[in-house]
Amino acid sequence: MVDYDGEAPSYDATRGGEPRARAAADALERLLPQGPCTLLDIACGTGIVTRELLRPERTVLGVDRSPGMLALAAQRVPGGTACGDATQLPVASDSVDAVVMVWLLHLLPDPAAVLAEAARVLRPGGVLITTVDKGNAYFVEDSDIARITAELRRQYAPRVTDRLARVLDWTAPYGLELVDETVFPGTGQGRSPRSWLKEIDADGIPWCTHAAPDQVAEVGRRLSVLPDQDAPRPDPLYRLIALKA
Repeated sequence: MVDYDGEAPSYDATRGGEPRARAAADALERLLPQGPCTLLDIACGTGIVTRELLRPERTVLGVDRSPGMLALAAQRVPGGTACGDATQLPVASDSVDAVVMVWLLHLLPDPAAVLAEAARVLRPGGVLITTVDKGNAYFVEDSDIARITAELRRQYAPRVTDRLARVLDWTAPYGLELVDETVFPGTGQGRSPRSWLKEIDADGIPWCTHAAPDQVAEVGRRLSVLPDQDAPRPDPLYRLIALKA
């Protein structure tokens, strides 16, 4: 698990910064209720996205369990942050109109308790908005890298906890139904063939972990002979879904 307290000062700069945060916020706005509402941003991190959601008619609260992250979030959302765990939110039941979770579920070994808490705090008619299928974001758009890695990913992609079908199974008992979805780019986060090779060599790619060494070596060979070794391919496209209570 990432040391979020330690990484807080450099976290935004290493993950797309303001451009990616604005892209995420723009996508959230497409799914959020219009007009006055109360919004809860779970695992708000540094508050870089949370700040973009502030509106005069909207009450926004960001919750995170990392003091290092919250120290930055408090500067961006004054009076609108709280320390808390996503499995035990410091929020009353049936009290918010929208719950937002961006880049959270894929980090959790079992998101069921977090999704149950999100459902608990939502008012009837409220909306839960979350990213899903994060690991597939780099391959939504066609590219030479997507084609070369397709078979390895098909065979060895891990059983991720933020897969759409699993999220829908977990949320169905709470009466949450899929009503809308959209995507947004990880602006400036596209990877080059050389950067993918470095990640593979460093054992940083889940779908290479259980593959046969000769299969991984062949993918590496094909990546190494692609043109424009340092040219980033398409930015990842993150999938956001809206579930209505």
